Amino acid sequence: MWPSEDYTRVTLESAVELRYQLTSVKNPERLALDLEGVDLPSIADQLAGKVLPHDPHIGGLRVGRFKPGTVRLVIELKSEVRPQVFTLPPIGDYGHRLVIDLYALVPADPLLALLRQKEAAGAPGSRPGASRKAPSAGDKAPTPRPATIVVDPGHGGEDPGARGRRGTYEKHVTLAVARRLKALIDAEPGMQALLTRDGDYFIPLAERVEKARRVKADLFVSIHADAYLLPHARGSSVFALSERGATSAAAGWLAKRENDADLIGGVNLAVKDRYLAQTLLDLSQTATINDSLKVGRAVLAELGGINTLHKPHVEQAGFAVLKAPDIPSILVETAFISNPEEERKLGNAKYQAELARAILEGIKRYFAANPPTPRPTIAAYEPAALGPPAGRTQAAPL
Repeated sequence: MWPSEDYTRVTLESAVELRYQLTSVKNPERLALDLEGVDLPSIADQLAGKVLPHDPHIGGLRVGRFKPGTVRLVIELKSEVRPQVFTLPPIGDYGHRLVIDLYALVPADPLLALLRQKEAAGAPGSRPGASRKAPSAGDKAPTPRPATIVVDPGHGGEDPGARGRRGTYEKHVTLAVARRLKALIDAEPGMQALLTRDGDYFIPLAERVEKARRVKADLFVSIHADAYLLPHARGSSVFALSERGATSAAAGWLAKRENDADLIGGVNLAVKDRYLAQTLLDLSQTATINDSLKVGRAVLAELGGINTLHKPHVEQAGFAVLKAPDIPSILVETAFISNPEEERKLGNAKYQAELARAILEGIKRYFAANPPTPRPTIAAYEPAALGPPAGRTQAAPL
């Protein structure tokens, strides 16, 4: 189980593909998942302690024998939800998975979260009733608008990312560094940050892009920790999107590995994405990539002050998470988690703070030369269509 404000995920894993039927019941709100040919004790033994008190969607779980050959798992809900149900084939360390994603009827709004964040911080003009002086002919030109940076901690939840020999998970390192970077950005005048995730749960690549576009971000920074088959590989890297294929075989391999996050984490393929499936948008995408390279060079230069650089230049490949057509986007590989020395550093709070500070200084250098300006939006934001659950759903007494 992976609870979050965005959605709560319940996953059942089995050696064989599960046959199921989902039933939605009201008064009180609950879902009944009927599973054919499964062992009741194997499910019952694992329910204890699974529901966390802070889960925004699930109040409890119970299981029982519904009829011969069928076990019923009842999900007690705190409020009405919009479920998605789908199966995933075996991949990596996972067997067959049956996934139930429970979304709130009104999706979490990242723009509203950003506005509340500014109000809580006492941002000028954010308090109700704050007065503004009427501009006069003698006033100076208005100051540039705040730069909005979306910080994306790579991986999360069922997608752990790479794992070091000491047992360090990439998903934990990326969240720790991202939180530190957000705090530094929010402390800077004229800058504000939003995390794509602020906990251990999976966010599909397309939704990470969508969150950035929803708040009309000026910059998207995805945080990762590199890995290689051999332990000697080391150093920090920065990547941008490529229109014409990867700049090296290693960059192409890494992009494929990062893009496979959706396969590991588990995405409902019945929900079509309109950003990542589209072709690159020629002129607008070219301009965005050029800006991505500028900020990437600035960040890479700063990272070189605290760590070896794996490559002395920004590399490019087809990273799905960098495909926002109107937002400069970079992917930072902080260090090699597969290198024992760098894994130890990545787990150190002081080094995480140094990484966050280096990335911030690179961002500041970029915005000093490229202050944020109003940008035309290529496509209006539309909430992702969650669609009906993929299983057979009907109302029935429970």
